Amino acid sequence: MTRVTIGPDLLRWARERAGIMTADELAGRFPKLSEWEAGTAQPTLKQLEAFARVVHVPAGYLFLPTPPEEPLPIPDFRTVEGRVVRRPSPNLIDMIYACQERQSWYREFSLASRMPEVRFVGSAKLDDRPEDVAADMAARLGFDVGTRAGCRTWEEAFRLFISQAEKLGVLVMVSGIVLSNTHRPLDPDEFRGFALADDRAPLLFVNGTDTKSGQMFTLAHELAHLWLGTSALSNASGAPLHGYRREEVWCNGVAAELLVPLAAFRPAVRRDEPLDEAMRRLARQFKVSTLVILRRLLDVRAITRDEFGETWGKERERLIALSGRVSAGGGDFYRTTLSRVGKRFARALVESTLEGETLYRDAFRMLGVQKTETFNTIGREAGTIL
Repeated sequence: MTRVTIGPDLLRWARERAGIMTADELAGRFPKLSEWEAGTAQPTLKQLEAFARVVHVPAGYLFLPTPPEEPLPIPDFRTVEGRVVRRPSPNLIDMIYACQERQSWYREFSLASRMPEVRFVGSAKLDDRPEDVAADMAARLGFDVGTRAGCRTWEEAFRLFISQAEKLGVLVMVSGIVLSNTHRPLDPDEFRGFALADDRAPLLFVNGTDTKSGQMFTLAHELAHLWLGTSALSNASGAPLHGYRREEVWCNGVAAELLVPLAAFRPAVRRDEPLDEAMRRLARQFKVSTLVILRRLLDVRAITRDEFGETWGKERERLIALSGRVSAGGGDFYRTTLSRVGKRFARALVESTLEGETLYRDAFRMLGVQKTETFNTIGREAGTIL
């Protein structure tokens, strides 16, 4: 039986990196983990490989002399109570890398297909007024208040929002798990979304475990990052921001104005209307969540900051209780997979694979599937295979 010498610091680092704070939490799987970490016993190679799989770390990392640095590959704009968030989870890191691989593939596909550049990327500057940028976004997207009036619900408006963004050239991906692994949920308290700017393959990722209302605002927020031409990782909500960088505050302002333009909102506000009634009426009218409406009521000074603070937390908890954190495995599998990778990306990948330009092995990995039958069904759902 071959045993391997592994530094205890590496084992502790890998465990804590995965969010497992004590060795006792893994005692059922690895009864001698405490001894390994104390240096009084060593695992076999098979045990070490199993441990690496459980904590989602490459096994090779465990043979390094010291724990590796893992800087995020994109700017990190997240804060908690005004402090920068230091250590990203393995799930977040792996999700960013997966999306970067998809983006890189799509960029090459775009160049080979001689597709035009996506010209809005980088068209805005931080000195631009959020109102002006939001108006430009609404016009290019075809997602103004009038268009949304035809939607029955704001959930339907969210689906329209995604569709219009993809028509504009954006790869939109919404998922609550890493690839297709339902045992690796993404934590909305860690991040809500990220943007990967590129003039041929701009990509937005929205954390699907957040509430639907939160997802809609995140989509608008990350689109604003693309208009600036910047990649970013965000955890900002629709609430006014304190302790965040200027870019995040600006993107939040653009997102709020895109979803609920003040020029249309002010005339719709009624004096002396009870707050609960106002939030629900205006949410139906503008096809957004009550949280976005609450933010805009504060912006037009229809409520005080104390009223906002008291109501925001209660309303968010109500929405979470109403919808629940979205189940990673719920709903139609094929449609869920399309949502995770985006229809625009899926169509291109299936087309390229069927034409022999992309290996099935690579396509399966990027889609998160394992069978040809599943691949073909996704192609039919995406409209590539008849």
